[in-house]
Amino acid sequence: MRTFSLRGGRLLAVVVFAACSAANGGVGVPHGTILWDTFGVPHIFASSETGVFYGFGWAQAQSQGNIILRLYGEARGRAAEYWGPQYLDSDRWVVTNGIYERAQMWYRRQTPQFCADLDAFAEGINDYAAKHPDRIASDVRVVLPLTGIDIIAHAERLTNFIYVASPRRVLGGPPATGPIGSNAWAIAPRKSASGHAILLMNPHLPWAVGYFRYYEAQLEGPGIDMYGATQVGLPVLRFCFNNDVAFTNTVNTILGETTYKLTLAKGGYRFDGKILPFQTSEHTILIKQSNGMLKQEKLIILRTVQGPAFVRADGTTVALRVAGLDRPGMLKEYWDMGMAHNLTQFVNALKEMQVPTFNIVYADRQGHILYQDNGILPDHPGGDFAYWSHLVPGDSSRTLWNKILPYPDMPRVLDPPSGFLQNANDPPWTSTYPRVLDPHRYVPYVSGNPSITFRAQQSIDFLRSKPRFTFDDLVRLKLSTHSLLADRILPELLAAAAASNDADVKAATKILESWHHHYDANSVGALLFETWAGKFMGPGLKSYANFAVPWSLTDPIETPRGLKDPSEAVRMLGEAYVETKQKYGAADRPFGDVSRFHVCDVNLPGYSDVENLGIFPSIIWGPIKNGERTPLSGESWISLVEFSTPLKAEGLLTYGNSSQPGSKHCGDQLRYYARKQLRTFWRTRTEIEKHLEAKNAY
Repeated sequence: MRTFSLRGGRLLAVVVFAACSAANGGVGVPHGTILWDTFGVPHIFASSETGVFYGFGWAQAQSQGNIILRLYGEARGRAAEYWGPQYLDSDRWVVTNGIYERAQMWYRRQTPQFCADLDAFAEGINDYAAKHPDRIASDVRVVLPLTGIDIIAHAERLTNFIYVASPRRVLGGPPATGPIGSNAWAIAPRKSASGHAILLMNPHLPWAVGYFRYYEAQLEGPGIDMYGATQVGLPVLRFCFNNDVAFTNTVNTILGETTYKLTLAKGGYRFDGKILPFQTSEHTILIKQSNGMLKQEKLIILRTVQGPAFVRADGTTVALRVAGLDRPGMLKEYWDMGMAHNLTQFVNALKEMQVPTFNIVYADRQGHILYQDNGILPDHPGGDFAYWSHLVPGDSSRTLWNKILPYPDMPRVLDPPSGFLQNANDPPWTSTYPRVLDPHRYVPYVSGNPSITFRAQQSIDFLRSKPRFTFDDLVRLKLSTHSLLADRILPELLAAAAASNDADVKAATKILESWHHHYDANSVGALLFETWAGKFMGPGLKSYANFAVPWSLTDPIETPRGLKDPSEAVRMLGEAYVETKQKYGAADRPFGDVSRFHVCDVNLPGYSDVENLGIFPSIIWGPIKNGERTPLSGESWISLVEFSTPLKAEGLLTYGNSSQPGSKHCGDQLRYYARKQLRTFWRTRTEIEKHLEAKNAY
């Protein structure tokens, strides 16, 4: 067993780690091989389960070491100590929520085998860094060595305290990252030209945010056969397929946290007619100064009957209650999902209800497809989604929940008559079409506003467009930049604009009449329509107020439609023409001139745009800098899997599989994406060795 000394709060972690390792007979000496293909994807072949985890840790350290060590430092609540005051707010959030202390408890509650697996993953990172210190940035080496507790703390922070209880939602203020979302399709054999089920995995997350970055890998060992992707620093695949099953995640609307507005009184807070005192504890945060010295900040943590208290940006004092903090098995559940080989095994893993959020969409070799509105949802005494998604009165036990909604009460669809399932971050009710789920059969807080985006409508339209789809059909539709909003509204807009004598409106009309409603790199008119849509639908294209016919669940994929005020829409068109010229230099500039796929040394004309233009492969573009704009968020991991014999699997990781300085695998896959071309996933050793770049034995 490795021995090392750490001071202060880290000492307990070492003791727990040693106890767990001793109980498991130690991590032992793992054996395996990492085959690196020409896209920088690690294919890990090991002689044991712990050997697989060790190799996965080593691989992530080689490809993403600087990012993941920083993430682990943040999850300890010591990032300001390591790197300075810019991390102080992050540390306050982590420490006040007790993330690292809870990770220690969760670590002790793992099964003996999985505890050893986590240790092995951490040890793989440690060993890579020890053998290649020159490849790890000097400022992040301070985080080493890692233990399995660090791995759990990072996973807990990411899922429970970024996805579920984000600082922005709890504390108020502007979002810290770009929009998050995903696409998923599951095609049943009856809808597939080959007669085999097909699954699309397609998350859309911020490209430059470390904890949202994806990593592609293959894991092979005794009884282990997995290929897919996960977010860096996680030891298990969240988007995964083997020879028999495949599953993906999409961001859903599960309200796994409640933020309570406190009524302060006499140094405490009101609750059930009484004034209760805060429970207080003190924590010291160390902050690294520019001269290298450490400054101390005393953090007083206040706790209520609901949970820890915070002061929001507007001065309101609130308390936070997060569901699932007594459920330590998220990583193990994902592992069990990847180990499943049939529907029964997969559903048994889901029934553990350890993963706190995300829709799960599934397909298998037997032809089953499944949509699960998955998550750990509080069982509330009443109220709807709008009530629980805003500040909730914290002065009464009537709003204090203590139970979780059981698995049977969550929406799901298995093998629908339509032959397809889809999710584009829309609520459960349109997971297939015609609809089979009735919102009135579920608690009113299970999901939010039932209206769906034009991206989700486009998704459904695509899957209704043919009775059967080939694999290549789905690739073409997956990468289509067709704008449903343009189809829906532009003919009426141009008809109204025909009567205008305004020179700007006439110039705009001429451009849009020749536009083909696609957001390709060479599309002329796409930038102009984007600008007009931003005026018509407001920031983020979220408002449907200017449509003549509002959205309706009874007609969910043909509404909203029409112009409520045609003359006002035409006036907006004239403004959009002027603004587009000012912003981009010309109103008829090709889309890819300014929208660039620019990552590391790769800079290519880009395509696609925001989801509510009705574009399925959405991209959120950042502000213009140096004459170009680059992706802020959007298309990340793409995988299309068909359960033929042999299994067919293609995809991409748009920005590449490595973020380490100097890596040739930063941005190398963008060339494929720019050509709307997927690559074959190499899974057999014969295939991999034909495309071998490097090999590590351990």
